[in-house]
Amino acid sequence: MSGKPVVRMAELEIDPETLETYRALLAQEIEASLALEDGVLSLSAVSIRDNPNQIRILEVYADQEAYEAHLQTSHFLKYKRETAGMVISLTLIDVDPIAMRAKP
Repeated sequence: MSGKPVVRMAELEIDPETLETYRALLAQEIEASLALEDGVLSLSAVSIRDNPNQIRILEVYADQEAYEAHLQTSHFLKYKRETAGMVISLTLIDVDPIAMRAKP
């Protein structure tokens, strides 16, 4: 893997009636991505406290190739297929990291 890391923020609105199912599927997809893909460096999902059907995901990939490979994995395609009717809106925002650190 080479090149510049890809960092993206996904803003999702989820149908409130499917929220718990969506959250479980998202957690499974994140676990699989981190376990199976070397190019997925970080995936963090949070919900807006006063509006829990508003989900934000911070995604960090080693490079554009790793991001594109992620979109073709069986676990991501399964997540996308199973959650399609749950997602009311999705906005993907390319962002530039300023400071991103985590304790080991």
